[in-house]
Amino acid sequence: MKKTLLRLRRLGWAGVEIEYDNQTLLIDYIQDTSPLVPLRGPNEPFPQSSQPGAAAGALLTHLHADHADPGAIAQALRKGAPVFRPVAATGVQADLELTSHAETQFAKYDLATEIVGEWEERSVGPFRVFSVPAVDGFGDRQISWVVECGGRRIIHAGDTMFHGFWWRIVNKFGPFDVAFLPVNGPVVEFSFLQPPSPLEAVMAPEEAAVAAHILQTKSVVPIHYHSLHKPPIYIETPHATERLSNKLSGLGIEAKILEPGEWFELD
Repeated sequence: MKKTLLRLRRLGWAGVEIEYDNQTLLIDYIQDTSPLVPLRGPNEPFPQSSQPGAAAGALLTHLHADHADPGAIAQALRKGAPVFRPVAATGVQADLELTSHAETQFAKYDLATEIVGEWEERSVGPFRVFSVPAVDGFGDRQISWVVECGGRRIIHAGDTMFHGFWWRIVNKFGPFDVAFLPVNGPVVEFSFLQPPSPLEAVMAPEEAAVAAHILQTKSVVPIHYHSLHKPPIYIETPHATERLSNKLSGLGIEAKILEPGEWFELD
């Protein structure tokens, strides 16, 4: 009997597509980059989903515009497919700046959206998905996603900071076959976050490698790097993938550096 292949694809920025048994699952999928114009390099690709209008479901780690695009999700999903997301942000207007665009867009589309808390489980076609803790660099609600299919386990960590939940995650779900981890360690200076912090708002490459080691993952696909870098508003840490590869090599973990749109397989 022919064994079903699990295929994974890095999309633009933090987007990921997972295919198993001819069904696809999207994580942090975006196409509309207009909210990112002040920060984005103009030539960075954001590939479309491979099965437009037919994806089984979508997962969102959080509601920032570089991770959540309701219009793109509406075009990518089959009718009635679920969209799992964290709870909405609350607070004064400055506290809502980074999530208001996605929230406004969600109101325009007929999507089967469900708010999911930490440590919850859902099923999407052949995929079992689990929400696990993450820590956002700007105080918004964020979760990471564990996906299980074909006897393999994958984790996607959005743009989390380093935190102390890695051990609880691996104790419950590990070891992992693949970890999609953010690596760009940006220092930001947004007008609505004042006074600014000189500390990195997302994991740096070395922190991602330590997280990978704790998670006992076989390989790491770096995400959340290269597309956004506009000093002094958003300053990405230099040589992110090279530093990650060097650190992972010393830990015996494979680094998979993929171009946007590139697939790889797990049999």
